[in-house]
Formats: sequence, C-alpha cells, structure tokens
Amino acid sequence: MTRRKIPVIDSDTLAIRRASRLVGTRIAIACAAVVAVVVVAVFVYILSEISPGELFEPVPDTDNLQVSAVKLLRAAAVLGVALIVLAGVLSWLVTRRAVQPLGDVLRIQRAFVADASHELRTPLAVLDARLQILQRTLSADDPSASVVAELRSDAKDLIHIVNDLLESAEVGGAAVHDTVVVDLIAAVDAAVQSMALIAVDKHVNIELDAPQLASVRVPAISITRCVVALLDNAVRFAPYDSAITVSVAVTKKTVAVTVRDRGPGIHGIDPARIFGRFAHSAPPDADGDESRTGFGIGLSLVREIVVRYGGSVHVVDSTAAGTAICLTVPRAKPA
Repeated sequence: MTRRKIPVIDSDTLAIRRASRLVGTRIAIACAAVVAVVVVAVFVYILSEISPGELFEPVPDTDNLQVSAVKLLRAAAVLGVALIVLAGVLSWLVTRRAVQPLGDVLRIQRAFVADASHELRTPLAVLDARLQILQRTLSADDPSASVVAELRSDAKDLIHIVNDLLESAEVGGAAVHDTVVVDLIAAVDAAVQSMALIAVDKHVNIELDAPQLASVRVPAISITRCVVALLDNAVRFAPYDSAITVSVAVTKKTVAVTVRDRGPGIHGIDPARIFGRFAHSAPPDADGDESRTGFGIGLSLVREIVVRYGGSVHVVDSTAAGTAICLTVPRAKPA
C-alpha cells in the first residue's frame, strides 16, 4: 500500500490564499449591503404609497397601491444613482484596505534589497581586488591566466548587479524633488561616448541623431544612466559589424529617446514584460538563434527612473531586423 504524499504549501501561498479569502469576503459583504439597501428602499417606497390600515386589511384590495409611471421612473433613477455611488465608495474602501498590505510588503522588500546590496558590495570589492592581485602575479603564458580573467569578469558582473539592485531600491524609495532644467542631448551624448568604448570590441558603431537642444527636468545623471542601460542591452545583442542608432525626437510636450539595434529581436516573452526585474525569455533554439534571453535589472531601473519623473518607456518594435526601445520624458522650457 502506497502512502499518499501530502503537498507542502509554503507560507507565501498561504498568505495569498488568506488575502484572497479576505478580499472575497469583503466584496461579498459590500454586495450584500447594496442588495439590502435596494430591498429596504423598495419597502420604504411601497409603504410610503399605502396607509397602514390598507396594508393590514383582512381582504387585500388590489387597488390600494397606485403608483404613477413618472414617480416610478424618478424613484428608479434616484435609487440607481445612489447605488452606483454606494458601490463605488464600497469598492474603493475594500480595494484600498486590500492593497495596503501589498504596499507594506513592497517597502519591506526595497529595504531588504538595499540592506543586502550594501552588505554584498564590500565582499565583492575585496574579491575583485584579490583576483586582480592574483592576475598580476601570473605570467601571460600561465594556463591559469584565462581562468582568473574569467573569474574577474564574473566578479565584475556581480558587482554591477549589486549596484543596480542598490540603485533600484534607492530610486524607488526616494522622494521626487524639483530639478533644474538640463540639456538632455548632452546627457545622451555622454552615454553614447561611454558605451562606444565597449561597443568597439564587437565592431559595433553607435550613431547619435539628435537636435541641438532638448530641455527636460530630469537629472542629467539619471538620463545618462537610462541611456547607458538601453545601450548596454543593445550592444549585448547587436551582431558584429553592425550599427546602433540613438535618435532624439522633440515635440511640444515631450522628448523621446529611441535606441535601435540590428539584433535578432525579442522572442518567447511579451515585449512589455522585459522591463520587469530579471525578466527572461525562452532560451535560444538549437539552430543557433541568439535571441534575447535575459534582461537583468537594467531595463527595470530605466522604467523606475522615467516613471518617477512623469515619463514612460516601451518597446517600439522587435523583429528579426532589430529592436527599438523608446523612453519619453516631459519637455521643459529652456531656463
């Protein structure tokens, strides 16, 4: 006789189930309250149109209740508006109370990410320094030199991830203050110049197409950080000997920065989801398709920054001919 295995349910699943039952119960109570109001309103209206003596007659008279069509329509309209307002208020109260724990969880999560990132930065920096010392002591023909170089590269990747996590937590939790008017073109050009040094290893050329001036109320360092993240994603998937274009379009109310590469495009995931933290698409197929599979936290940080300053970011298009991502921020009048 085989024993039936009892599934183990984790605490998060139990918490979600409890929250679902709580929200469901509150909505059911709210709906019951609305129905009760309807029933009571109907009874009150009927009793207002008939006298108590007629109500308790031994032989009911079918002509006791006389309601005109105009009165009935007027009462139905008033009752309908009142019920709509009541349902809206109840829904708002229930939803607000249901979402409040989620906000608390997000704040706790950001605090944890920030604390963990701070704790990891120092050990990783020490690890990278020791690997650098080890790398310097090895001769060029040492068989371990390539392995140590790869270890240093992995350590740098971890340091970048931790820095992105820390910056994401700080951006999400920081308050927005009024910023001075800055030239977006200069900040974008700084990002292009920085990433051009990395793109040269893949023989990728980064081209900037921008007007003379585009004023925004976003810190220049934040603009550069966002464009660097977009270019880092583009360079990572750009084919050798290809070009990446960065174009800036200015309208009366907005300034849009579009980064377009010639990579294989996004597959196996909804393009809108690539701005989630550590979003992953389907793995490359066996035919050698090098489609994007991992997007790290860089694009998530871009979204948090631009949304924080009243902007947005989205995938314009993604095909086999390449991918274009556009970030838009409000335009400011020149100072």
